[in-house]
Amino acid sequence: MESSLQERLRRLIDSPAFERAIIALIAVNAVTLGAETSGRAMAVAGPILIALDRAILAVFVVELMIRLYVRRLAFFRDPWRVFDLLVVGIALLPTAGNLSILRAFRVLRVLRLVGTIASMRRVVAGLLNAIPGMGSIALLLGLIYYVFAVMATKLFGQAFPEWFGTIGASAYSLFQIMTLESWSMGIVRPVMAEFPYAWAFFVPFIVVTTFAVLNLFVGIIVDAMQSQHQADAQAERAAMMNETGTVLAEVRALRAEIEALRSDLQRSRQAPADGD
Repeated sequence: MESSLQERLRRLIDSPAFERAIIALIAVNAVTLGAETSGRAMAVAGPILIALDRAILAVFVVELMIRLYVRRLAFFRDPWRVFDLLVVGIALLPTAGNLSILRAFRVLRVLRLVGTIASMRRVVAGLLNAIPGMGSIALLLGLIYYVFAVMATKLFGQAFPEWFGTIGASAYSLFQIMTLESWSMGIVRPVMAEFPYAWAFFVPFIVVTTFAVLNLFVGIIVDAMQSQHQADAQAERAAMMNETGTVLAEVRALRAEIEALRSDLQRSRQAPADGD
């Protein structure tokens, strides 16, 4: 009885219709959580939004309980399911008193879409695979920042203490320059009014960081995405080959059974003739 129930539940959670229903509920929950931040929406339909949010949360809890019952310990070996468990668990924590800040984290339930949609999972897997290479680039960028921050503090610190008075202030100003956010009119031109040759410092910094190092980040991420896509494609081809091999084996077995039945039929027909 238990095995048959478990098998029915397994077919339920593995069905595409069930996955689409969960995705739809996550999307609806995202809308309700956003509507709860609007005072006008809460004044018009506040109780309905709260009730809908709780109902969807109850569905998520039941879904995870079913998955835990079906998968057992395998549930905890799937990082996406563990992520779902943590996200839903945060929503179940009390939100009164000092824990009222946890209400803001309920929106994390929207991130369940990442674990539900296969294409999003591949993107996240590609980003995770890019982390080791990104670490080396981040270390290089940190060294460049430190060198330029020390130089900027010594060159411009006395004249512009708000921007370059300390290494921390210089690093923040250089970060603004690297992002090209108001870098020319906001920082560089006022500095050049005091130090006409300051462009010889800022232009190489922008070229090295914005146009070189940051593009290395992009290149590593793109390479990781491509590698992940190739790995997924290879896994799909291997699965198709295994499935094809299984089908061929079954066809051979059926052909052997047909040949055996044909031989038995021929022998049964020949037996009366030999008897005559």
